[in-house]
Amino acid sequence: MGYRWVVLSVGALAQGTNAAVFLGLPAISPQLQQHFSLALPQIGLLLGAVNLGTMIALVPWGVVADRRGERLVMTIGGVGAAACLLSVALGNAWIAGLALLGAGLFGASVNAASGRAVMSWFSRESRGLAMGVRQTATPLGAALTAAVLPGIAISAGIPTAFVVLAGVTAFVALAVALLVREPPGAIRASTEHGLVLKDPKLLRLSLASGLLVVPQFTATALLVPLLHGHRGMSVTAAAAIFAVAQLLGGAGRLAVGVWSDRVRSRIGPLKIVSVLTACGFVLVAALDQAPLPLLIAVLVPTSLFALCWNGLAVTEAGELAPEGRSATAIAMQNSANYLSAAVTPFVASFVAVHVAWPAAMLLAAVAALASVAVLRGQRSLRGVRHS
Repeated sequence: MGYRWVVLSVGALAQGTNAAVFLGLPAISPQLQQHFSLALPQIGLLLGAVNLGTMIALVPWGVVADRRGERLVMTIGGVGAAACLLSVALGNAWIAGLALLGAGLFGASVNAASGRAVMSWFSRESRGLAMGVRQTATPLGAALTAAVLPGIAISAGIPTAFVVLAGVTAFVALAVALLVREPPGAIRASTEHGLVLKDPKLLRLSLASGLLVVPQFTATALLVPLLHGHRGMSVTAAAAIFAVAQLLGGAGRLAVGVWSDRVRSRIGPLKIVSVLTACGFVLVAALDQAPLPLLIAVLVPTSLFALCWNGLAVTEAGELAPEGRSATAIAMQNSANYLSAAVTPFVASFVAVHVAWPAAMLLAAVAALASVAVLRGQRSLRGVRHS
């Protein structure tokens, strides 16, 4: 049974490396803006290309993972993502946008396939913790990227930063190929998967998840521009605050995962976290011009709540699936996330620049409350479900 932790560790490493691209890149948005000579909303579109590519490819990768296993899917995806990231270093803004779209298309393999590995190797009683570990790798990867990548981008340039990302991604793909395998007796899916995608509970969960991504990516995409461009903090200091928020968000994913195991519910904790997220963004909007230490004191825990919910939704999606279909169900839930993630950076940036920064924060709060309304009356399954 100890090998399951090896699989979880490698899957979490792949998840964190993928997060370095779709969550960590906003930490160098000022350097990207300068390098490509783009406005802030255009940077939102550039960063959103990763999420758009991921959203398009998630369900196909999930179906393949259910039929062929997670090792093949994550290895191919990792190698492809590394090649695309390397291409960003070689081109202009248009080439970078297409390459980031490709990085999302290939990187999507990690999201569904590593989730299937957790569902296969861990029982329901410990999946909250295990998925919390996997999901914690996402903000940790973003935090490490925020701590390291701005320095690389400033000292060596944007192309070098993407070469480094490509190298790390390729290394992790090799680790997956060598170390990940399915447990004995793992069930592979048949050719039918339509019923999974039409499950009304899964559809509601997916919609609620997509709404919760609005505050998550508002916090992720706008934290550095808010503190640096809007309030005058240095890029390095703003990136450090971003990193702290990501680290705390990672710890929060572990905590809510354990919480959900103990109360035997994913939906109940998910609703509570959503309400706390909404309250936090309302406070951030109200404190827009408050002294900077006070704004940061509210912004950091708000970012924590906005980041910590994801593992609950992913675990619930996997547990709603029939045998052998967890990757497809997780991919469905994640598709809504990435559709929202593809548009949120641009929309939030546009509202912040052309309306007001508090308006962008209030938009995030409304989306969090809407997710609670969508999940009204829905409860987690208490029986044991298989992957």
